[in-house]
Amino acid sequence: MTKKDTVFVYSPLFQQYKFHNDHPFNQLRVELTYDLLKEIKALDEADLVTPRMATIDELALVHDRKYIKAVELAGHGKLQNEEALNYGIGTEDTPIFPNMHEASSLLVGGTLTAVDYVMEGKATHAANFGGGLHHGFRGKASGFCIYNDSSVAIKYMQEKYGVKVLYIDTDAHHGDGVQWTFYDDPNVCTLSIHETGRYLFPGTGNVTERGAGKGYGYSFNIPLDAFTEDESWLDAYRTSIEEVAAFFKPDVILTQNGADAHYHDPLTHLSATMAIYHEIPKIAHEIAHKYCDGRWIAVGGGGYDIWRVVPRAWSLIWLEMNQKNIPDTIPKSWIDKWQKKSPVKLPERWYDHEDLYKPIPRKAEIEEKNALTVEKALLPIRPSK
Repeated sequence: MTKKDTVFVYSPLFQQYKFHNDHPFNQLRVELTYDLLKEIKALDEADLVTPRMATIDELALVHDRKYIKAVELAGHGKLQNEEALNYGIGTEDTPIFPNMHEASSLLVGGTLTAVDYVMEGKATHAANFGGGLHHGFRGKASGFCIYNDSSVAIKYMQEKYGVKVLYIDTDAHHGDGVQWTFYDDPNVCTLSIHETGRYLFPGTGNVTERGAGKGYGYSFNIPLDAFTEDESWLDAYRTSIEEVAAFFKPDVILTQNGADAHYHDPLTHLSATMAIYHEIPKIAHEIAHKYCDGRWIAVGGGGYDIWRVVPRAWSLIWLEMNQKNIPDTIPKSWIDKWQKKSPVKLPERWYDHEDLYKPIPRKAEIEEKNALTVEKALLPIRPSK
């Protein structure tokens, strides 16, 4: 691979997307990932691209202009609390913070920057781990997400480049904002593999959510049972991504890489380890080269164990994009630098220990249930026997 085959969209200003010190959504994880890649010498200045700000017109490809104006006013202390709540801002999940419009626009602009590099042939793959805010709706913030960079990026790709987009979401929370944005669009296929909404926000993402109108049959959901482990998770992912890609034949793939399916994540109930984060980008990479001439844009997403999980998981995406070997150990220099700030002991290895958690008593039942879910989700695109 040549140097410019991949680009890493990054700015220290991503840290300005910050609700408050005790909020679970913490963009320090982007800096931790960036720093880890630098420490293992997998990222250098030639790989970096500075994100631009998304314009109002670009945001309005998906978001209502009244909503955009409300976000702008709220970030400058000029919106009444009652009106803010109508737009989903000022809530416990998505509180108001200074300059929230500008901070959010930069995250969207980062994903658009990644899109242009890939679609204009300046890079085959691009990563923007500051993005992946998949819960944002047309006129409402939701689940820590103000503007939905993936939805804007997909609409932008459609209008500017006229492409069919496969959106793959491996966040433990259902990718609702993106799904509903393109629910009636046959040129965007959404695949979300997540923890069942019976126990988890946003409560959607059932197998029966298949699209509407001309978009019927282009929305796929794999809601996995709580406490799902690596083998079952990966079987669902591998099977669904291969069959959906073969059915849809995309021009480009956009992957949302929430890292909250891990056992350590404090907001979810899945029991995956780092093993799935080795495989997720590998399979996405294969699909991109098989159907899209390699065109692959990767964004971040959820991930609330920012110390032990997210930096390793997101680093593995970049290592896969560049076909670089995964080191055995995490550099001592990185651990020494960040350990004093971390409330937990930082990992010394890229893989988790086998005894990370006690055996799950319902393992066989969960695996059987998940296999049935995959079968139901993919049945409409499987050849009839």
